[in-house]
This record gives sequence, C-alpha cells and structure tokens, in this order.
Amino acid sequence: MARKQEIRHSSPAMNIWSGVLFGIGLMALIDEIIFHQLLQWHHFYDLSTPFIGILSDGLLNAFALFALVAGLFMFADIQRRHIAHMRMWSASLFLGLGGFQVFDGIVNHKLLQIHQVRYGVEILPYDLAWNISGLILLIIGTVLFTQARKRMKTSEAR
Repeated sequence: MARKQEIRHSSPAMNIWSGVLFGIGLMALIDEIIFHQLLQWHHFYDLSTPFIGILSDGLLNAFALFALVAGLFMFADIQRRHIAHMRMWSASLFLGLGGFQVFDGIVNHKLLQIHQVRYGVEILPYDLAWNISGLILLIIGTVLFTQARKRMKTSEAR
C-alpha cells in the first residue's frame, strides 16, 4: 500500500517536470533555430558585438538541449515505472512551451531589453504576436492541466 501511495504522489510531479522541461527546451530550440539562425532577426544577447551575440545563441542552444534531454530522460523513467500520465504530461508540455515564450517576450524583450523580436520594423505587431502566442499556449496548458487533475482525482477515488 505504501508503494502505491508513493507512486500516486510522486508521479504527478515527475510528469509535470518532465513535460515542462521538454516544453521549455523545445520552444527555446524553435526560437533559436527559426528566429536566431534562419531568419537572423536577433541573437539571444544583442547589446554587444556579433561575436557575443553568437556566443549567447550557443549558450541558449546548450540550455535548450539540456532541458530537452532532461525532460526526455524523466519521461523515459516515468514510462519505465508505469506512472506516466499522458494528459498531465501533455498539459505540462504546453505550460513549458508557453512559459518560455511569455518569459522571453516580457522579461528578455521588455524588462531586460537584451533583444527584440525583430529590428528595423514597427515592433508592436511582433510583440503582440509573440506574447499572444505564448499566452495561447499557456491557456491550452492550463485547460489540459485542469482536465488532467480532475481525471486523476476521479481515478484515485475509485
């Protein structure tokens, strides 16, 4: 009985952390590949030389890869232990995706001003698209998370 209770209490946290880390890593890689490399709209840190900008992109890539791999290893572990809750994990994935996007848009773009979405254009439409897309991902994650918790509570009551 103690083992079943331990699994019941530990698996939601492991599912959540795995999904969030994977989501953060995935969105950081999407940002890095599309906006930093392919479109070349900005670097992670644009307040210095191009060398520092590219170096900061490399550090962001390293962080993104670490988060992605850590999330995958955690996911493999919860799968192996048969405690994966795919609805909870999927909700957490969206929370990680949206959390990274909103953090980047508000903290990095506006508060710290270490880079903007794009330079040489009217920035408001880009900022709105960036932050609204992040909020949509967070809303999806929140709705899925609420549904997953209700399902988990219903199945625990049985």
